[in-house]
Amino acid sequence: MRKQETKYQKLSNWIKQKIETGEWKSGQKLYSENELSEMFELSRQTVRHAIHVLEEEGLVERVRGSGTYIGRRNGQIRRKCMNIAVISTYVDSYIFPSTIQGIVQTLSEAGYMVQMAFTNNRVSDERKILENILEKDNVDGIIVEAAKSALPNPNLSYYKELQDRGVKLLFFNCKYPELNAPLVALDDYQVAYNMVNYLLSMGHRKIAGIFKSDDGQGKLRYAGYIDAIIKEGIPVDEKKILWIDTTDQKDLRRIKTSLIRRLVDCTAVFCYNDQVSYALLDMLHKEGIRVPGQISIASIDGSELSLMADPQITTVPYPMKELGIKVAENMIKLLGDPEFDAGYLYRPELILRNSVRRTGAALVSES
Repeated sequence: MRKQETKYQKLSNWIKQKIETGEWKSGQKLYSENELSEMFELSRQTVRHAIHVLEEEGLVERVRGSGTYIGRRNGQIRRKCMNIAVISTYVDSYIFPSTIQGIVQTLSEAGYMVQMAFTNNRVSDERKILENILEKDNVDGIIVEAAKSALPNPNLSYYKELQDRGVKLLFFNCKYPELNAPLVALDDYQVAYNMVNYLLSMGHRKIAGIFKSDDGQGKLRYAGYIDAIIKEGIPVDEKKILWIDTTDQKDLRRIKTSLIRRLVDCTAVFCYNDQVSYALLDMLHKEGIRVPGQISIASIDGSELSLMADPQITTVPYPMKELGIKVAENMIKLLGDPEFDAGYLYRPELILRNSVRRTGAALVSES
């Protein structure tokens, strides 16, 4: 005769079945003792006994002040340490401080310790940071802004090792397409498409484009630019497109001749971001080319640079602190529920200013 299951065994076997069928994943938070007591009409002591048995078998882990979590199927349990690593490209200029502030403030208020590191958009620096994280093995999740995300990355094996260890990854601004991880960012394709479509609506047909070649955002913004032009029935002119990298962006004067040549016969130029449009505007002023009188300029980010420019630049606002808060909130939710869809794309409205005018003819000529 089969021995009848005790009350705690019924509960523990029910939880085991959820784990074995894959319905409950490693890292997922278990119902609280109170919830299980109500669901199965059991005393908290019986529930506590069932959870203790599962903990002894290595199937769950109780974390003080947080709750009980499903462990790995192989018995290896990742201890929740309330630490999050944040890896960003830059910290001290442009739009980065507000975003980082939003991330750190939100995580700190939720009780997490934050480990900050910066790559300066160099994969070699990123590699050192990841090696350090793997060696210490003391983070629950990593929030990352990918370095040179449009190029092959030699550090992917490090990220995959972290995922294998149960560390959650969440990218912001851009990601490595080879990794299965969520992204919180501008919808770079769509906002570029919308901006170029606006330039077309203002009568511009010869629109130059300046894009970053080493960041994934540059490729997406290029795709939006191209599709808007093609949809309007205008042939794509490669001579009007200039690709720059991180080094070029820091000093556009180095490529002034090539840049000005791309603008010949154009009435407008769509820039990768406000840093590029601000530097270009200064360069055009020095060359005696009037904006928007001879050429219109538009870009992306809605930074202070777009306001400091004369004329102020038509742009798409980057949700600086808001995006940082969203990234942190989604990481916290992802740690509580591995099945949570932590990705999110922003599609803000254009900010229309004086750097774009309506036109019907090409105004920049070769000197």
